[in-house]
Amino acid sequence: MVTLGCSKNIYDSEVIMGQLKANGKEVAHQEKGDIVVINTCGFIENAKEESINTILEFVSAKEAGEVEQVFVTGCLSERYKPDLEREIPNVDQYFGTRELPLLLKALGADYKHELVGERLTTTPRHYAYLKIAEGCDRPCSFCAIPLMRGGHKSTPIENLVKEAQKLAKNGTKELILIAQDLTYYGLDLYKRRALADLLKELVDIEGIEWIRLHYAFPTGFPEDVLEVIKNEPKVCNYIDIPLQHISTKLLKSMRRGTTKEKTNALLASFREKVPNMAIRTTLICGYPGETEEDFQEMKQWVMDQRFDRLGCFTYSHEENTHAFGLEDDVPQEVKERRVEEIMEVQSQISYKLNQEKIGETFKVLIDRKDGDYFVGRTEFDSPDVDNEVLIQGTEIYLPIGEFVQVHITDASEFDLYGEVVG
Repeated sequence: MVTLGCSKNIYDSEVIMGQLKANGKEVAHQEKGDIVVINTCGFIENAKEESINTILEFVSAKEAGEVEQVFVTGCLSERYKPDLEREIPNVDQYFGTRELPLLLKALGADYKHELVGERLTTTPRHYAYLKIAEGCDRPCSFCAIPLMRGGHKSTPIENLVKEAQKLAKNGTKELILIAQDLTYYGLDLYKRRALADLLKELVDIEGIEWIRLHYAFPTGFPEDVLEVIKNEPKVCNYIDIPLQHISTKLLKSMRRGTTKEKTNALLASFREKVPNMAIRTTLICGYPGETEEDFQEMKQWVMDQRFDRLGCFTYSHEENTHAFGLEDDVPQEVKERRVEEIMEVQSQISYKLNQEKIGETFKVLIDRKDGDYFVGRTEFDSPDVDNEVLIQGTEIYLPIGEFVQVHITDASEFDLYGEVVG
């Protein structure tokens, strides 16, 4: 199994692998096998290129006799299946994002309904992704996700609790809640936003110590979630909320359903109700019609807001999206310069915020040993994308997947250094 793209794809690959294992198949993630299943990403141009190059790589391996069969699934396959079948015909079969039973059948396996919630996790045992919904109902002009994943579909609370209980029994201590849109959770099933209700159920699970929220849409954010974050020690003081831009003109064109004033009011509410919350966001540079003035407005806003974490991407002109009808009028080199400027500003902010942590003590979850250092994270940091805490490991031993108290002694833009106390 080869996985490309986001954490939602990792989750889907884990489900596929769990089904295959239950059918008596030997399956490995990101390692060689006789049969290769590539779970692709088709979100933006760079991701599509990576997916296509990976398919070509394994087709070449098949032609050289190094693997027997190559199957392709995931977002790229959902979106471009006819084109892929025509351009790369030596793949044995292509499958969309909602064709798991058909994929399993092609692999000589039966889809087992009783395995709902069962997965072969690929992350370290102590943390796991929990996908609480599939698809998206938002009309964002630049995004092709609804084309590839369909409409929003929440997973019932009782199913998620069962899945989380199984993970906890297997040693999972941190749940990372993911969806295309956490904010919308429950509207289809319960006719109301039910993320707070789900969190209240998950915090009661024995063994789970941290619950983290990823990908919350800003418009219609259910503010009762903030009360849960504030009052429940297990829910991390952390949120990943992709804001994309701050120019009201561009937010309207992006069909985000919000304005600069509403966005700032929401951020102020976050900070008022959960004063020590870490806020992560993502932004787009070079959206059609973005002037230098619009960009400078966003850059100044980033300086003013001092986000704990920030990712920035160049706009990708995606066919069949609403924005595809607009002229992609910002040159690529201008897009890239703007991204670099935003990330330089954020680097300085991250450095200052990390310097402020020197002298403090944090609860840290140890993820791995890397060279001479044990590497962990605080509740304000998600795996792979945020700060790491480095602890000199030449004279001490720290069990992977355990919590320790760490006194911070030094800091750089993206790393904290510390010593275990107590």
